[in-house]
Amino acid sequence: MDPFIIIGVVIVILSIVFHEVAHGYVANMLGDPTAKYAGRLTLNPVPHIDPIGSVLVPGILALTGSPFLVGWAKPVPVNPHNLKWGDWGEALVAFAGPGTNILIAIVFAMLVRFGIGTGGGESFISLCAMVVIANISLAILNLIPIPPLDGSKIVAAFLPSTLYMQYRQLENLTYALGPFGLLVVLIIIFNLLSPFISSLTGTIFLFLTGLG
Repeated sequence: MDPFIIIGVVIVILSIVFHEVAHGYVANMLGDPTAKYAGRLTLNPVPHIDPIGSVLVPGILALTGSPFLVGWAKPVPVNPHNLKWGDWGEALVAFAGPGTNILIAIVFAMLVRFGIGTGGGESFISLCAMVVIANISLAILNLIPIPPLDGSKIVAAFLPSTLYMQYRQLENLTYALGPFGLLVVLIIIFNLLSPFISSLTGTIFLFLTGLG
């Protein structure tokens, strides 16, 4: 197997772990220690790995030459009733995950610029580029306002009460389907939005790295 495929999957797994830990840390800061007590505020990948979302899906995408790599981990448990600021607190917790991916993408994009500007090794630049692309893809995917993705909780905080309740019912439906609910959402997204995500990922990558 191409070592770059393995590296790509590892990068996605680690990026997902940072994403989930960020959810838990912000929730803990806002008054909900559920993730902390569940032992999920750790960068050890083992408690976070979902065999399908963390290994199988990114592995298949890498093997099929997908222009972007995404996946998911076991969701960090959050009790929204414990959070400060109500729906706004839940929105902040939701944004913490993709926000962390955006931050990681920016940091490694600067390393790409630095590596190119100083004659950095090709392998180093390629590795950093993979990190940037993976984290941009994860951020874009999770910010799509379709339940149960993080974007749905962010949008919900801005909705009037009538639309809010309908939105939450849709979210409850996807959760009722368990892991299949997220899988169905992702299949729909890949079929309908894959070209858009790929194009947007590429555009942001070129902008951040200065390669455009």
